[in-house]
Amino acid sequence: MGTAEDWVELLASDRESLDRTSTAERVADLLRQRVLEGGLAPGTRLSEESAGRALAVSRNTLREAFRLLVHERLLVHEFHRGVFVRVLSVDEVVDLYRVRRLLETGALRNSEEPAPERVADLGRAVDEGERAARDREWHEVGTANMRFHQSVAALAGSPRVDETMRQLLAELRLAFHVMPGLREFHEPYLENNRRIAELVGAGHRVEAASRLDEYLDAAETQLLAEYRRFPGEAHR
Repeated sequence: MGTAEDWVELLASDRESLDRTSTAERVADLLRQRVLEGGLAPGTRLSEESAGRALAVSRNTLREAFRLLVHERLLVHEFHRGVFVRVLSVDEVVDLYRVRRLLETGALRNSEEPAPERVADLGRAVDEGERAARDREWHEVGTANMRFHQSVAALAGSPRVDETMRQLLAELRLAFHVMPGLREFHEPYLENNRRIAELVGAGHRVEAASRLDEYLDAAETQLLAEYRRFPGEAHR
């Protein structure tokens, strides 16, 4: 576990990717990516002063970025308290998996023959996850897994699906913080990712969708069990 101020150092490392004309959308992109990578834990208070200093952006730009991410349900503004990284409820986790099934298995079952580069992206995400597992970088395994599922949805060839999936996965990463062991959570799914990618590459997308349905059922059950085991942590 890091300290409460680790997020400030993370944002400071992003400063070079911004310029003086950076918009609120660009700042929101950076914050969203940090959520997606697991760098901003649920319940973290994001001080305007600290974040603005870390990113070297104006308070107005930062406030607009926060507003965008509140709209995306990644942050929450509490009156007289400030802005916090959102903590998801059990019902919200259930709904996220409901939408995942629509997007991911829908992309596999209903899309036309996907472009070769999209299939290649799927394989690269699997390779990244397996490489991170060999290096015992379990946090990176989780990030590669997010890329894998983003690539599954991308098989639909829809920019709107891509955008929705990015927001959904960022929300979902907030739920993963309740898991006590990243290796135990992520490692069992590496083989499933490889098999699904192989099925897609061989043109067996309906079979891949069926396997993904089982995969998502197992992941949801595992995650919800942990939420219900420590309800105070999940709902604080």
